Amino acid sequence: MARALDLDDAVEDYLQHLKVERNLSPNSVEAYANDLRQLLDHLGSVGVTTTAQITPPLLLGFLRALTERGLAARSQARRWVAVRGLFRWLRLENLIDVDPTQGIRMPKAGAKLPELLSRTEIDALLAAPGVDTPLGLRDTALLEFMYATGCRVSEACDLQLDALHLDQGLVVLTGKGNKQRMVPLGDCALVALLAYIEAGRPTLIERARGKARRGGHVFLNFRGGRLSRQGWFHRLREHAITAGITRAISPHKLRHSFATHLIEGGADLRAVQTLLGHADISTTQIYTHLSQSHVRHAYDLHHPRA
Repeated sequence: MARALDLDDAVEDYLQHLKVERNLSPNSVEAYANDLRQLLDHLGSVGVTTTAQITPPLLLGFLRALTERGLAARSQARRWVAVRGLFRWLRLENLIDVDPTQGIRMPKAGAKLPELLSRTEIDALLAAPGVDTPLGLRDTALLEFMYATGCRVSEACDLQLDALHLDQGLVVLTGKGNKQRMVPLGDCALVALLAYIEAGRPTLIERARGKARRGGHVFLNFRGGRLSRQGWFHRLREHAITAGITRAISPHKLRHSFATHLIEGGADLRAVQTLLGHADISTTQIYTHLSQSHVRHAYDLHHPRA
């Protein structure tokens, strides 16, 4: 019989497993940690501190508490993934005798279609930074790069110079789990990147000090260090305002727009899956739903009996 483990220790061991053995990104590990801390807080409020005390009714109580807090179904499902992963791992490691999540089924959350930018909005956004300053050159290059590759914001901020193969029009992106994929760069992205690397980046890197100056990140901040996700989010919102885009915007909308516009243009779903770095094609299939309005328009325009 497995001995009772302190829940805090069990969660720390599981997070270490995700980091070292599963090779998840720091952001993913932190998301798991936040979700599991909510479980620990709930269990602690009812006096439960060890794995031996965990029962299915206690976990159902946690789910009810999430509902009572008004948490959306998708957010509840995400937290349940973390909880289920923890106890499955404990069972596989023979640290508990029974998986208490077995048999508990979360209701499936309806797939929320990602929001995207129209092609007119994309054009306005790409023109917003201008190319008259080092930061303008950087932001134009970064916008062109993200729309050309569909990369995640973390992939762009972490991008190293040696991952760019501009003579071949290619970039090697490092995604979740350190999985690499090669993605082509369009002519507009290539031109913007070359302009930034030749005329904008040297000015920014001159402002760096110490190790930051010797770093190889492509996209640098005002002081010559690595551009952060938060810093880029702030700049993106400023450019959206300049472009006349009044609704909420995020770097991920460029990724959604990239995928949808490719599929609307006739790109194969498997090719888009590869470009996005999705492990499962079901993740990519959501973009086919986004393209239905485009399909309907084409049908109405071209079908003789429409």
